[in-house]
Amino acid sequence: MSAHICGDYKTTYKEDMVLFQTTFSKFWIIAFIIALYAIPLLLGNYTLYVGNLICIAIIGAMGISILTGFTGQISLGHGAFIGIGAYASGYLTMKLGFPFIVALPCAGLITALFGMIFGIPSLRLKGLYLAIATLAAQFIIEYLMVHMEFITNGVLGMMIDPPSIFGFSFDTDLKYFYLTASVAVLATLYAKNIVRTRPGRAFIAIRDRYISAEVMGVNLFKYKLMAFGISSFLAGVAGCLWAHYVTIITPEHFTIGVSIEYLAMIIIGGLGHVIGAIFGAIFMVLLPEVLRFLSEVLSGQFPMIVNIFAALKQVVFGAIIIGFLVYEPDGLAHRWQMIKAYWKLWPFSY
Repeated sequence: MSAHICGDYKTTYKEDMVLFQTTFSKFWIIAFIIALYAIPLLLGNYTLYVGNLICIAIIGAMGISILTGFTGQISLGHGAFIGIGAYASGYLTMKLGFPFIVALPCAGLITALFGMIFGIPSLRLKGLYLAIATLAAQFIIEYLMVHMEFITNGVLGMMIDPPSIFGFSFDTDLKYFYLTASVAVLATLYAKNIVRTRPGRAFIAIRDRYISAEVMGVNLFKYKLMAFGISSFLAGVAGCLWAHYVTIITPEHFTIGVSIEYLAMIIIGGLGHVIGAIFGAIFMVLLPEVLRFLSEVLSGQFPMIVNIFAALKQVVFGAIIIGFLVYEPDGLAHRWQMIKAYWKLWPFSY
């Protein structure tokens, strides 16, 4: 009698390390990619504008997710690092004449250098002390953005042209969406892949038990700096894409509020989950749009709501953060795992 093995079993280490392990997951990934590039052809400019913001936010959120979610290093300077990428790309393309395809990785590398410099104190600091150190980095970089006028043009800001690659200009929302979506997909695959590698496992070991990791031979200084570098590189790429999309940047675009928003993205999405950064970015970009839509709908019956909309947005934002911390501390990624587990066992959930 021959035995029929049921279930999803792995018989080799190589099979266990495959990125997408089942045919079912591969099918849905391919279907998602096809839909990602086909559906935008049917959307209007406003929806594509929101889609571009989401894709750029996903790239930036992937960066802080690797640093904070997987390595456990809190950063309150992510908004400033995004600003470095934006100004670096603007300076390289508008003043030095670099092509965009070269300026994009250069902006990431320049930001990674700044991130690693400000990440050096992470060897001696952790927790709230490291958060304060990165907060100082935020204010230092903001000061430099305002006063280094020969690079940033100060408070007057910098005008930046839409990008073009080999003569093809990304001068419409639809064209730009394909650019931001492609970079977001690459950033997501990179983040998904790196957690399976030796550096990724070192990040997780440092986050969970840094003393045990050091005893086992993990070089804390090397891998903490590497996490800061990777996180800042992705922040710089996000800043570059954002700068070329809005075409004008000023220091006011990269305040401490932006850093807190990105930190909120990975908290709401779920710390230590790649898909959590995606959920968090989508949530944080759509939240003000939903509030604005509701205020327009209710403005006919309640005219005063338009005047208090700005304050209402901040109140709702804060209430949602508190709600997630209290009732869903593992974020939207945990809820997504529960939904998948339910349908995996359906209709025999018990």
